[in-house]
Order: sequence, then structure tokens, then C-alpha cells
Amino acid sequence: MSQTPLVEMIDIEKHFGGVRAVDHVSLNLYPGEVVGVLGHNGAGKSCLMRILSGAMIPNGGEIRVQGRAVQFSEPNDARAAGIETIYQTLALADHLDAVANLFLGRELKTRFGNLDEARMYAATKDVLARLNPNFKNLRDRVSSLSGGQRQVIAIARAIYFDTKVLIMDEPTAALGPSETAMVADLIRQLRAEGIGIFLVSHDMHDVFELCDRVVVMNKGRVVGAHRIDEVDKDDVLSLIVKGELPADWSARNLAEAPA
Repeated sequence: MSQTPLVEMIDIEKHFGGVRAVDHVSLNLYPGEVVGVLGHNGAGKSCLMRILSGAMIPNGGEIRVQGRAVQFSEPNDARAAGIETIYQTLALADHLDAVANLFLGRELKTRFGNLDEARMYAATKDVLARLNPNFKNLRDRVSSLSGGQRQVIAIARAIYFDTKVLIMDEPTAALGPSETAMVADLIRQLRAEGIGIFLVSHDMHDVFELCDRVVVMNKGRVVGAHRIDEVDKDDVLSLIVKGELPADWSARNLAEAPA
């Protein structure tokens, strides 16, 4: 791609004693692109994404945001650079409503220093309508909402603050078929708006349905990085389990290449 990546991670390292959790890993993400980050538990994918989110400091390597070198010492640094994370647990306050969750820790204030409830409500209504016009339960406690509605709130909270890069950790893991389809539609919508998405997932259907590229990690290293049309599910499973493509992969791709 000729345009500048939204984010580049270059030769990233993370050690825990003698364990190399992330071992010289490089990857990038472009505007309007979904990149799947896959691997078994312990492969290093979550550690890599925690480094990008500012929750973990690497031992080596460089992060660039839109071509500019950056250093993150905490999640607020990553957020300031336009990088937001939606964790599998969603990190929502169940006893609060959608408005309070959207602005949790970043509340809007009046010029007198009071909470600006009217402005926060209006902003929440607008961003939720952008994602799901049928979402009306703005004042209901989050604990009473469905898994799909909770996911919408988490995504709304992430994109409201001028997000350029969104890290999504297993976004459909606890959802039923209809709610999974709704989240998939939201991901497509965000991609169409130019947001870049790192999708951490074990769900092969989601990966092949939504991703433009796939990056597979094994024992802290990237063992495969491919456009989604270059591989099939068996290829990706082989990378996850064995750390390598099937023996016939090159022959198959040569046979399928246009003359």
C-alpha cells in the first residue's frame, strides 16, 4: 500500500526473565483495514496488543503512529494517539447507564466545573445512533442490557474520542448468532469510515468474514502474515498449531495464480 500506515510496530520485544513473550515482531495497519491477530493462548498476541495499547512497556523496538515515532508508558498515552482497546470483558461499569459508561473517567464539565449531563446525554445519543439506530436504552443500567447492546456501548466509548486504531479482543466470544452478526456489521461500518482494526479472535468464521489480512503468532514470533485471500482455514490452523504452512501451500498458490 502506498499510503502511510496508521500504526507500525517494528521489531517489538518483550521479555519476562528468560521467556520471550514477544520476539522481534513487526506488523502494521492501514486506514480502513481489519487485520486478524491469531495464535494459541501464550502465543504472544495479547502481550503485543497490550504493548500497543500502552498497558505494557516493551523491552525493545519502535511504535510509529502515522509515521511518527511514539512511546507509550500508560494507556492514556495510546488513547491520546488515537488508539483504543475493547477488551473481551468490555470493562463496563454494570451499575451505571450508557451515558456514564461512555464518559467514565473523561466526563464533560460545564464552565462552572459541574458534570454537563445534557451534553453527555446528547453526545451518547448521537454516537449510539450512528452505530445502532435502534438503541434506545440510554438510561438503563448496563447490567440489564444484552451482550450485543453492551458491545455497542464499548465500541461507542472507543470511537467517540477521535479513534484511528481500534484493538478488539474476542468481540463476539460471548454473543449469540444475531448479536454476533450485529457486531460484524459494526466492524464493517467502522472499516468503511477509515478506522483501522486489530481483531484478536479464535473464531475462524469471524476472521475470514471480516479480515483483510491475518497475522499468526506462535511462541512469541510472527510465523505467518498473509492477505486473507492467500490462505484458507486449514492454512491458518497449521500456522497456529505447527508454526508453519502446509507443505502444499506454495504449489496451491502457484496453481491458483493468474497466468
